[in-house]
Amino acid sequence: MPTPLDRALQSRNAFLGFAGIITAVAAWTIWGPSDVFPRAGDPVGDPESWTDDELRRWLEARKLYPGSTSTREELMARVEANMRAPRV
Repeated sequence: MPTPLDRALQSRNAFLGFAGIITAVAAWTIWGPSDVFPRAGDPVGDPESWTDDELRRWLEARKLYPGSTSTREELMARVEANMRAPRV
């Protein structure tokens, strides 16, 4: 004779409820309002004090993809050439 627990585990409603919860959590994770891995913001301050990674991130954010073999001087030259002049 099956117990109430056996009947609950064999119920289609329990399976569909569980599948619905998993689907809802997956949809929330994919399309939810918050980013799981938020992007780092632009570096601030003087570009001379930025690291190579910050220089590359700044260039990539502006679709000025730096070469993988670019030196720090080349990165600095590209950043300085593409920075907007301050408004007076």
